[in-house]
Amino acid sequence: MVYWNPRIEDMPVSELKAMQLKQLKMLVYKLYTFSSFYRTKMKAKGVTPEDIQTLDDIVKLPFMTKSDLRDGYPDKLFTASPKEIVRYHASSGTTGKPTIVGYTQNDIDNWAESVARGLVSAGLGHNDVLQVAYTYGLFSGGLGLHYAAERIGAAVVPASTGNTERQIDLIRDLGVTAIAATPSYLLHLGEVAEKMGISIKDDTKLRIGILGAEPWSPRMRDRIENWLGIRAIDIYGTSELSGPLYSECSEQCGVHVWSDMALVEVIDPATGEHVAPGEKGELVFTMLQKEAFPIIRYRVGDIATLHEEVCACGRTHPRIGRISGRVDDMIIIRGINVFPSQVEFHLMTNPEVGNEFQIVVDRKGALDTMLIRAELRPEAFGDRVFELDAIKDRITQRLRSALNVGVNVELVEPGSLPRFEGKAKRVVDKRVY
Repeated sequence: MVYWNPRIEDMPVSELKAMQLKQLKMLVYKLYTFSSFYRTKMKAKGVTPEDIQTLDDIVKLPFMTKSDLRDGYPDKLFTASPKEIVRYHASSGTTGKPTIVGYTQNDIDNWAESVARGLVSAGLGHNDVLQVAYTYGLFSGGLGLHYAAERIGAAVVPASTGNTERQIDLIRDLGVTAIAATPSYLLHLGEVAEKMGISIKDDTKLRIGILGAEPWSPRMRDRIENWLGIRAIDIYGTSELSGPLYSECSEQCGVHVWSDMALVEVIDPATGEHVAPGEKGELVFTMLQKEAFPIIRYRVGDIATLHEEVCACGRTHPRIGRISGRVDDMIIIRGINVFPSQVEFHLMTNPEVGNEFQIVVDRKGALDTMLIRAELRPEAFGDRVFELDAIKDRITQRLRSALNVGVNVELVEPGSLPRFEGKAKRVVDKRVY
């Protein structure tokens, strides 16, 4: 087994927890002393640094939410001086004010170190060529992978997003062995390659995909791996935490979260209480080493499970299971909670269905309606209407049974749904509130 930092990655759990407690106590003291934002929140909760004596005491600390970050725009939450800031990144701000994240040089170094560990754990090294098809710029995706790949000695192709035919040429001509992208864009890239007469599996050296930035199901992983002939590795991070930070190892059984850098909790979104080990809940992160933009008990909004047993790869750090949805992209249809990832999972069980789908939510009178538009594979789309009706009925019944809500299905021609170079926009909500 290859490690990037074996002293840390296979450190005994007891030592990791002792390190976390020391870092947590230092962090709380620092923020209580020097951050008016955190001191105010802690006083409102009736907690002082002296109250943090064990890791379990973290529940005494207040949560941090997206609204806190927006209210602190642009730099009210920073704890580093302007002279110490070496980089800024920002969220898109599509649901409100953007979030500005500042970085010191140590923050940049820790970010690269975190991703470097993940890339090595997934099987990448100095002989690889990584094409980064995440956006560069204010979005933090591209640069996180870029610096980490260079740190482990891999060559980098900073392709960013778009110009898909050119991306395919680069993969083939430069002997690219790994690609970092959203799963939906990689599928789109595979489709375009086939139209160009190129098989990713047979005509390129691509062997690993580092995929994230949107929820994707095990069914989609299977489809990517079988069709493109690569190993599909899940990566996780958010702009607030730094960007892409953690990934699966070659065992592909959960995303390793480095305990020396972060403390992760899983809570019931409604009550804020910890859920039982292995149960789904909302992820909460405390970043233990961030200098410019510290994070304590930040409610990310992603729904997942947490697994603390030692991984088969030997790494002792906890793993988060596949993201099954978000608290804030959850669709409520007639009182039933539905996640786009649930729809994707059950669509992908049908061999006739292609890679793209769209959920259209509307309201008829006082009742909500949900239409799922799904592309068929080219070989499944024919002129025999009765066969298409049978496929549609089967998919409709399966979805209604799985989601426990009324749903209509529309089967559409291959290539007719929108494609996205960034995160796929799966939901169109036409309801007026």
